[in-house]
Amino acid sequence: MVTIKSKKEIELMREACKVVALTYKEIEKNIRPGISTLELDQIAENTMKKLGAIPAEKGYNPGVRGIPKFPASICVSINDEVIHGIPSKYRILKEGDLVSIDTVALKNGFNGDAARTFIVGETSKENRRLVEVTKQAFFEGIKYAKAGNRLGDVCHAIGEYVHSQGFSVVREFQGHGIGKQMHEDPGIPNYGKAGRGIRLEPGMTLAIEPMVIQGKPNILELEDGWTIITEDGSMAAHYENTILITEKEPEILTIL
Repeated sequence: MVTIKSKKEIELMREACKVVALTYKEIEKNIRPGISTLELDQIAENTMKKLGAIPAEKGYNPGVRGIPKFPASICVSINDEVIHGIPSKYRILKEGDLVSIDTVALKNGFNGDAARTFIVGETSKENRRLVEVTKQAFFEGIKYAKAGNRLGDVCHAIGEYVHSQGFSVVREFQGHGIGKQMHEDPGIPNYGKAGRGIRLEPGMTLAIEPMVIQGKPNILELEDGWTIITEDGSMAAHYENTILITEKEPEILTIL
């Protein structure tokens, strides 16, 4: 069931989302060659706690038999890792890496969710374009995130833009509703048909998250049960924000 948030609940959502935005500011200050992904995880967790929130991803149980709880506060996925990479003291960032980070803050009973792909130092022109296209795909999608439109309008816009740029969207994973639960209805794929799906209403809060691959869209899951990589070894990027459907333009809650 898709939840419509009250004015009070929306204010609480804003608080959780502000924590996420501030956490990314701290990550951006510290991301550099030589830092470990575990250090970034600790920076994120400390920032959230200082702001009165807890990292919702830490200990997250996917409810799938055989898959362990997620052990960290952020997902850190490097280069051909698409999503859900696990931080480690042994994963040291180097010049040219593409580092996708996804995190969720829980505050006052509500969640805020966002993802960013950072470029460590200098990288190739094509890698930089991948990151830019992934971010722009989000903004192409939310042009249609207006009351009265269909969810498929958003999904279609994302997929069409990515494909027009010569890249692929991940089909097995998608965005989602968000609120008291990290993952709520509706599911929001990064492809689809315009004019299909539920009608958007004011008060809906949605996590829209293009996941884009330079090469073919095929993916694989590593033995850790979490990390998703591209099958052909091509680079991947991820960009996400929590948004609010309003009577007018959508409000992006995870950007200050």
